Amino acid sequence: MKRKVISMLLCATMAVSMVGCGGGSDDASASAPAESEAPAADGAEAEAPADGEAASGGGGALEAFTPADGSPVAVNSIYKPAADPSDWTIAVVVKDSSNGWFVRMEEGVKQFASDYGINAYQKGPVATDAAQQVEVIENQINQDIDAICVVPVDPATCDTVLQDAKDKGIKVICHEGSNANCDIDLEAFSNAGYGAYIMDNLAEAMGEEGTYVTMVAHLTNASQNEWADGAVARANEAYPNMINLEASPRVESENNSERAYEVAKEVLKTYPEVKGFVGTSSMDTPGIARAIDELGLNGKVFVCGTGMPNECRELIKSGSIHSAQLWDPAEAGYAMCVMATMMLDGQTIGAGSDLGLASYSDMIVNADNSNVVEGAGWISLKADNVDNYNF
Repeated sequence: MKRKVISMLLCATMAVSMVGCGGGSDDASASAPAESEAPAADGAEAEAPADGEAASGGGGALEAFTPADGSPVAVNSIYKPAADPSDWTIAVVVKDSSNGWFVRMEEGVKQFASDYGINAYQKGPVATDAAQQVEVIENQINQDIDAICVVPVDPATCDTVLQDAKDKGIKVICHEGSNANCDIDLEAFSNAGYGAYIMDNLAEAMGEEGTYVTMVAHLTNASQNEWADGAVARANEAYPNMINLEASPRVESENNSERAYEVAKEVLKTYPEVKGFVGTSSMDTPGIARAIDELGLNGKVFVCGTGMPNECRELIKSGSIHSAQLWDPAEAGYAMCVMATMMLDGQTIGAGSDLGLASYSDMIVNADNSNVVEGAGWISLKADNVDNYNF
């Protein structure tokens, strides 16, 4: 492992503080915020969100990343006055290098590398396969790297290889994998809060009444089931006239849009009382929308859930999707790399930590797992803002 220059990097004159000293609220991690504002158009100054409203998760030009207070980010001033940061290497390993979600994440990783002058890059298997991903991780930790950021296909499958990384002195950061063997897990939000946010959008579409179904890629997918659980909990708490279909409360899409379409059609034909769907996989929401369209139920049956702008754009504009929720994977990739530099710099990450992005500017420590820190990076795409996003 290369000799580090950490002691030289602890400059008292840092232009931007990477760690806040305030505390996060447990209540904040469990509640859904008001809808995020669309990002400002190119050349316009972004408006600060209203009190109590989550900051926009981004989705505009990556160059526009700024702290929540809107001040300029002199990113290179954090490191370059003290030493050449090229001594550090950060590898990011994702679920699937060809998936559009992770293509977008790589934009954030590249932007970080450009902004900070630190060697950061992204790798991933050619398909979403846990065993293939472990091979990629093994290959990376056998290189001369200092930190690895992993979005695990199956957290448990990664445990042994991530422990190997830690044994080599490599800092390990995870995303969407709170039960993986990592030093710290960075999440864009609390899973319960995100599920609640989806349900708030679906309740708006359904007029706060009717029968709904939740869909996940697989019943074994931890994060998606936690989102679905958060949505159901929100409905039970706030929308007493919304009922999860008892006969088939949760269905699987196998993370395939065509399968989501087929399952949604089957549900709607078998249970005509169903009025709404919560989709958790980004494949679920557009697939369900196609089924709604084909059965002539546009405006009568509604879907809200995770979806990517370019895949959902026309379906949102046509009304087949009431709204799609997501976080910007580019920001997540960028934030993971910032977190890696903080760890390499010997800094403590916890409640109130600031990763320099509006959506990750006041981190909250998960109430049930102190190894998980959460931002507020959710976005809701509707007809009036979907064109502001291009990925």
